Amino acid sequence: MARYVRGFDLDVAAAHLAKRDRKLGRWIERIGPLDVAVGWRKPFDTTDSLARAILYQQLSGKAAATIVGRVEVALDARKLHADTLCRVDDAALRACGVSGNKTLALRDLAARAARGEVPSSREMAGLHDADIIERLTAVRGIGRWTVEMMLMFHLGRPDVLPVDDLGVRKGAQLLDKLDEMPKPRALAERGEKWGPYRTLAGLYLWRIADSAAAAKPAVKRSQD
Repeated sequence: MARYVRGFDLDVAAAHLAKRDRKLGRWIERIGPLDVAVGWRKPFDTTDSLARAILYQQLSGKAAATIVGRVEVALDARKLHADTLCRVDDAALRACGVSGNKTLALRDLAARAARGEVPSSREMAGLHDADIIERLTAVRGIGRWTVEMMLMFHLGRPDVLPVDDLGVRKGAQLLDKLDEMPKPRALAERGEKWGPYRTLAGLYLWRIADSAAAAKPAVKRSQD
């Protein structure tokens, strides 16, 4: 069975992308190296990460962080594991600001984790990207994008391109000077030449989109 290490050589990946795609290569040179490897070296717990992803959905970062902090206090734990999630009832979670749908998602996650259906980071080292996506999207409230972020930022898998992400699509639009953002299928086809380092390509597409947004003058809003 193949074993997947966490992370990959960013310099080798950048050189590969620049060679395969001159337009992307010019952006890579302009933006410079990306410091993303730090996340690959941190201890990682699958259930805790998914629980936090559920709590952060459809909320601003500040609001979500507040709710997560309340949940940690209610659980009397810094890690959101199956056993700790079972310590509080639904009413206590609601008092923390957790919606009904998110409570159901957390209950499903805890139950699946308790049954051994949520692979640990060590177990995922023996699983292909597609297998991880299939197993984790079975959890209520967990979509493909959430798992792709885990693959990219926690597990350091080298060949993940989140084609449904608006930032990645916007970056691809700017890269190729398109009139509109490419559809996910078109972006997947466009990204085939970036393999086996599509993760780094996606990271640069985000930066391309960010740099364009930063260059725009602030728009006066009526409430300002």
